[in-house]
Amino acid sequence: MRGVGSWGAVLLLFAAALGAQEGGDLQAQILYAYQSEDANELANLVQKLGNQIETDGGDAALRYHLAHAQYRFGLLARQKRPKAAAPAFADCIDELKRVLEQDVKSAEALALQSACYAELAKERHLEAVLLRSRAEEKLHSAFEIAPRNPRVLYLMAMDELSRSKPRSAENQRAFAQLQQAAQLFEQSSATREDVPGWGHAEAYLALGTQLEARGDVLGARNWIEKSLIMAPDYKAAQRQLATLVRR
Repeated sequence: MRGVGSWGAVLLLFAAALGAQEGGDLQAQILYAYQSEDANELANLVQKLGNQIETDGGDAALRYHLAHAQYRFGLLARQKRPKAAAPAFADCIDELKRVLEQDVKSAEALALQSACYAELAKERHLEAVLLRSRAEEKLHSAFEIAPRNPRVLYLMAMDELSRSKPRSAENQRAFAQLQQAAQLFEQSSATREDVPGWGHAEAYLALGTQLEARGDVLGARNWIEKSLIMAPDYKAAQRQLATLVRR
């Protein structure tokens, strides 16, 4: 019996490892499709994950991955399939509601849901004020739970940078917060399978872009190249670096 119990524990650990690996693979697929701007692949991933949840019920981790894929698809759809953007962001919000029903203090779910609310506000102008308010509320809640989560800080910084005037106190504060987010991303792993691992390349690119706007070309190049080290196929970073080199 003792041997059987030990073997059962090994099987449980093995199953957990497989689940973590699957999660890591999904994150990698979602990020690669987004960074390489493959909207069709993202649409396929959304369909695949949706079908899997319908069949198996779907745990919180799988629903989070689906919401992340919907968010990324919405960002690409805005440029290539405009009418599909708003439904993707709305679906992301709804999927994360299910995740938060299981864990109301999930900073990761709150942060991603905030991002989807903010993007949906750009699509639904009549509801924009309410949607932006919800985005701020969710992000504030995420910050209270995890004030050093780099994704939370990155989203807060980008929101403030988009709304503040250049060289204003608010803009400088947001820039400092973006720098902090990038530094925290450097200290964190981008390859762990059991937690969300997105944001590194985007934060590095955003910091590089901000430094370029502030006249620090060498600093800008450093961070944009770091973005491409993290994600060699990141087309937005490739374009930004090409523009910088031509200066």
